[in-house]
Amino acid sequence: MNRRHFLMGLAATMATARLSFASTGLIAPINIPLWKGPPPGGGGPEGRVIQSHSGALRNITVPGLSILLPSSPIGHGVLIAAGGGYKQIQDGKEALPAARWLIARGYTAYILHYRLPGEGWHDGNQVALQDAQRALRIIRQREKQVSVLGFSAGGHLLGMAATRPDYRAYTPQDAIDELPASADRTALIYPIITLEKPYTHTSTHRILVGPHATASEEAAWSVQHYVSSQTPPCFIVQAKDDPRSDPHNSLIMYDACQKHGVPVEMHRYPTGGHGFGMGKTGTETVEWPGEYKKWLQQSNAGG
Repeated sequence: MNRRHFLMGLAATMATARLSFASTGLIAPINIPLWKGPPPGGGGPEGRVIQSHSGALRNITVPGLSILLPSSPIGHGVLIAAGGGYKQIQDGKEALPAARWLIARGYTAYILHYRLPGEGWHDGNQVALQDAQRALRIIRQREKQVSVLGFSAGGHLLGMAATRPDYRAYTPQDAIDELPASADRTALIYPIITLEKPYTHTSTHRILVGPHATASEEAAWSVQHYVSSQTPPCFIVQAKDDPRSDPHNSLIMYDACQKHGVPVEMHRYPTGGHGFGMGKTGTETVEWPGEYKKWLQQSNAGG
């Protein structure tokens, strides 16, 4: 991607973002690109972001943040990454409802529109992690506290980012990259955690490492291996009947946190399936936002 294509893509992306929010009842967000020029490595698609009827996005030409401000900010920003198997980003079902919930409670919501590895970016499976790290650094400039909230593959992405704050996924671009790419709290909702056998059926596995990945490649993209005593407190939610992200994913992350003394809270519900966002009506998953609220308030109180 050259600079001309970057600027054309930026204009198209910002226009699409404004339109996507127009039907939500939310105040139009502040949309900012993550990078001052073409992203690390270059490449990528051209044209406008493509949005499905359900609000899922693909053809991410310019990765960025959509920032939604509450009426009375409390100085706590939450980076949101929706899922979609690294093939699309489920803004409509996950990120936007989460943002609406957060800003109603004083949190500033930062929706991450990250690059999708299969869309021709030269840095391949590193691009989404590059974007997540850059986003965390940008938010560090703006907020007293920074939390992350990831759904499904977005949970995998932010799990990787939160557990690997010292990993340099890209060459520093400017002064922003001198800031830490760290989170104070990590919430993972029906996340993909491990890419190791026997949990290799996911789109996340297929996109990031491929069908012929070695055991070491699968381990390198499995979140649990990067949990340490420095990992921020973790909040995990999953339904036991999840058909896409095997429910063992949450157990694996919970056990890794326990092993390293990381404060962890897990909520497992009998039904709800996958992709229930802020809760699926008629299932116990509607309870998790209330538990999440209490967990977030611990950080606001200094806990």
